[in-house]
Amino acid sequence: QVQLVESGGGLVQAGGSLRLSCAASGRFFSIDNMAWYRQAPGKQRELVATITSGGTTNYADSVKGRFTISRDNVKNTVSLEMNSLEPDDTAVYYCKANIPLWRGSPILGDYWGQGTQVTVSS
Repeated sequence: QVQLVESGGGLVQAGGSLRLSCAASGRFFSIDNMAWYRQAPGKQRELVATITSGGTTNYADSVKGRFTISRDNVKNTVSLEMNSLEPDDTAVYYCKANIPLWRGSPILGDYWGQGTQVTVSS
């Protein structure tokens, strides 16, 4: 079993900052890509940022220059530093991890956290 637990959400004024964290635990040998997604009310879940095991990052255009994704491969955590927050950033934020099904497996399972609410007031 693999569990992902997010923390760090909350209420912040526009222009403020928040840092989200996600910790993976359970039985696994390694973690491949990790990512943050978000889902606003009435909208589809969207990709915010990804990071490979080697540290290569990618961002949605809407958050480039404002958000920074990072990971600690020893602690099995992924973080999202969010600056210059805007009301449109209001959403439930989810972390996701791609984890090989067995040691060296080319087949990856997708594991999700339960989500953490971020609310940005204008």
